[in-house]
Amino acid sequence: MIRIAATILVLFFSIESDTVFAQTQTDSTQTPPAISQPTPPEFPVFLDNRELFRIRTGVLGYSAQTRASEISRRIEMLANDYSVPLEAITVGEGPMGTQIVAGDRFIFGVQDEDAGLSGKTRQELGKEYSEIVRGAVKQYRIDYSKKRIVRASALAILTTMILVLFIRALLRIHRRIIDRIQARAAERYGKILEDSQGKRVLDSVVAVLNFFRLILFGIVFVVYLQIVLGLLPWTRPFAGRILGYVLVPLQSLAQGFVAQIPNLFFVAVLAIIVHYALKIIHIIFNLIEVRRITIRGFDPEWSKPTYNIVRILVIAFALVVAFPYLPGSDSPAFKGVSLFIGILFSLGSSSSIANIIAGLSLTYRRAFRNGDLIRIGDVTGVVVSTRLSVTQVRTAKNELVTLPNSQIVNSNVVNYSSLSTQDGLILHTSVTIGYDVPWRQVQALLLMAAGITPDISKNPAPFVLQRELQDFYIKYELNAYTAEPTKMLKTYSALHQNIQDAFNEFGVQIMSPNYEADPGTPKVVPKEKWYEAPAKPE
Repeated sequence: MIRIAATILVLFFSIESDTVFAQTQTDSTQTPPAISQPTPPEFPVFLDNRELFRIRTGVLGYSAQTRASEISRRIEMLANDYSVPLEAITVGEGPMGTQIVAGDRFIFGVQDEDAGLSGKTRQELGKEYSEIVRGAVKQYRIDYSKKRIVRASALAILTTMILVLFIRALLRIHRRIIDRIQARAAERYGKILEDSQGKRVLDSVVAVLNFFRLILFGIVFVVYLQIVLGLLPWTRPFAGRILGYVLVPLQSLAQGFVAQIPNLFFVAVLAIIVHYALKIIHIIFNLIEVRRITIRGFDPEWSKPTYNIVRILVIAFALVVAFPYLPGSDSPAFKGVSLFIGILFSLGSSSSIANIIAGLSLTYRRAFRNGDLIRIGDVTGVVVSTRLSVTQVRTAKNELVTLPNSQIVNSNVVNYSSLSTQDGLILHTSVTIGYDVPWRQVQALLLMAAGITPDISKNPAPFVLQRELQDFYIKYELNAYTAEPTKMLKTYSALHQNIQDAFNEFGVQIMSPNYEADPGTPKVVPKEKWYEAPAKPE
């Protein structure tokens, strides 16, 4: 039994090993899977810029591209040789295989490789090529015939005349439409059109019509070029490109716009957020300006300039965030333009930036406000407007002086109005009187003149100072308060008039500027001569 079992096991393993060996040997001799060969490139054969067929294989050391170029040259030479009839273009067999010939002239041959790639026999492919060449040569000779060229030229001239007439008619119709719209608008909305806003609306409608007219002209002109260029064989290749010249940029723009839609959505959302954020900030600063919201140490007059600063910062931050999402922001041209603008700004705006910083400094220093009477250097006037870069002042002669803020920061600013609402501005003038006049009388006369002068305050009361005791006279200074600093020149004039009248009335001689001896008679004007001609009594 043991021997039988052992024998069975040996037979089993021997059979199994033979099977495995046979399987292995079969697998080793099996053909590997075929690798797909890439399709060889195709090179077109042309006649008069018209593609006839394509060549994929070379022959006798010539590449497919060189072969296609040589075939195109030979076909063109055949087409220009009118001595060769079309019937001479035939296909036959030769030592190089199937040949397309024109009489005894060899044009090109068809190889087995050409037929194999086309899925046809060599004779079938040769016959097909000969028919294509015959038809192309026939059309070429027709196109370049004198009859066809004369006819095409006449059609080009006729088409041009039609274009001119069409444009003139279109311009006339466009003009009539605009005139009718303006007449109807003037008839119905005459008063509204007198307003600049209504006139802008009408101008916008006219601009839209002009835009559509321009588009229509462009379409007509492109169609005209395609027709005219397609008539003559020399310009026919450009006819097919005209539409491409127009459509390719439009297609690129459309594709670019579609590709940038997500970025444009981001920019739109950012713009909406910034818009409403600026509105909220504007409301807050308006409430601060009208003192509905008070911030300790923050003057309400700072609300507008501070809002302008915050608005610039918010917009600048939004532009920085949106810049990577702008269409074309990563293009070299966009970067070059940005760099160029930045260089121009940095080189040409140093003085402007200095004036802007000075304007901000003036705002928060509260040196003056709009409507204040100030003196800066030799300029005295009322502040009309304060901007970031300049300040405008109107003088007493009604002159508008524009001062750079950087100049104001570096100058002494005298503000006549800042304290006038509290205690009043002190106007002062001086007279010199001799020692023979009692000082108490001089003070009384000066105070009397101030008391009858308009815009001189009664409280606080005017006062007189004895400024100097000179060799021949005493210098008295009259000081009077006024709450109207902008009327300072008129107030001074009236005060000087009243001082003269008061001293003349009481016979006190004003010794200004000075004197060395007393005159024989006092230099005063009697009251009865105050209104000598042409003066008239008040």
